[in-house]
Amino acid sequence: MNMKDNQNGSIGLYGAIAIGIGGMVGGGIFAVLGLAVSMAHGATPIAFALAGSIALLTAFSYAKLSVAFPSQGGTVVFLDRAFGHDSIVGGLNFVLWLSYLVTLSLYATAFESYAKTFFPLSMQSAWLHHGLISVAIIVPVIINLLGAELISKSEILVVMLKLFLLGIVVVSGFMYIQPERLAMSTWAPASTVIPAGMVIFVAYEGFELIANAAEDINNPSVTLPRAFYGSVGIVIFLYLLVAVLTVGVVPESLVASSKDYVLAEAARPALGQFGFALVGVAAMLATISAINATIYGSARLGFILAKDEELPDIMERKVWDQPFGILVVGAITLCMANLLEIESIAVIASAGFLLIFAAVNLAGAKLAGKINAKRLPMLIGAVVCFAVLCILLWRAAFDNLPACLTFFAVLVCAFLFEFAMAKFSKSTKRAWHSLR
Repeated sequence: MNMKDNQNGSIGLYGAIAIGIGGMVGGGIFAVLGLAVSMAHGATPIAFALAGSIALLTAFSYAKLSVAFPSQGGTVVFLDRAFGHDSIVGGLNFVLWLSYLVTLSLYATAFESYAKTFFPLSMQSAWLHHGLISVAIIVPVIINLLGAELISKSEILVVMLKLFLLGIVVVSGFMYIQPERLAMSTWAPASTVIPAGMVIFVAYEGFELIANAAEDINNPSVTLPRAFYGSVGIVIFLYLLVAVLTVGVVPESLVASSKDYVLAEAARPALGQFGFALVGVAAMLATISAINATIYGSARLGFILAKDEELPDIMERKVWDQPFGILVVGAITLCMANLLEIESIAVIASAGFLLIFAAVNLAGAKLAGKINAKRLPMLIGAVVCFAVLCILLWRAAFDNLPACLTFFAVLVCAFLFEFAMAKFSKSTKRAWHSLR
């Protein structure tokens, strides 16, 4: 059935927007907010606005491509349709899969940062740190193996609850904002603000999950664009409010010591310890729900890539009627989350998605005639994504060289792996034909 004829899909506009918001307002904002404030200082809202504008620009390409090529594969399908099925596209698809795993690590680290605030200082140790991170991954893996239908069906409720809790914190805290903390004199230089916006770009990446649900969207030619633009627009507005509140309420001297849970500190002036705990609960809820959804989505993506012979066929197998990839995703994420620092994870994840979004914008530009879209906005999106990716990596080379080197190592491994998979697949097919 043609996508444009699907007038009876099970997901309406609000459900589609909920998917996008749920993908974005997960662990990202809780994990990277303190990092953004420590880098951009008073210009933190500007950094979030920059990252949001790039997400909104890329949403144009996703909206057009999703209407034209509905599939659970989403980004994978768009790249294949535009550039064909070769090792380069396979490498990009593998980078996408790995970027989801890095994002899972970020969410798990954010869960740990807020969860540990409920433990006394005497109990906080390396064991607690790694234990909480591991729990944040293992529990959702078990949930996914048992069947995640209940959580997936309650996504709208979970999103509304997260927004409600964040709304309480923002509204109650605005009267405590000290405007001088947002003055231009407190802004970091542009050479820092722009990289800060790119480091936190991972907080916006989840909008592309709408594309994976495109087949089930009601009246897609109208609903999909509204869902993409609406979800990104709402989240930009929310993040700007959160950034203004945090910078305006939390003293600069406190940011460094509470960077990992700075939003909880922002709630303290208005709501006291109750507000601090409220944000902690909201962060734990947001990160666990995001981990649960991302594990399932990553396993499904792995299944699709395995069918396309871009990942080993073990990813196609089942365990308890669920994709075996759930266990693979969980195991890899456990290693990364426990070995990498949160700053490195944020850089690697943001860089990965900026690269993928540059490719998706290029795919949209190449297919502009087929998808009835203007080519120029997509070309601009591709150039901007690639340019800010270079800026991010340039800054990381000075401030966080291990993260920069790890990202390039991931790229090299991804493309070498796909090249090897392609060679193996061809040799296997030749052997099979010779036997016949």
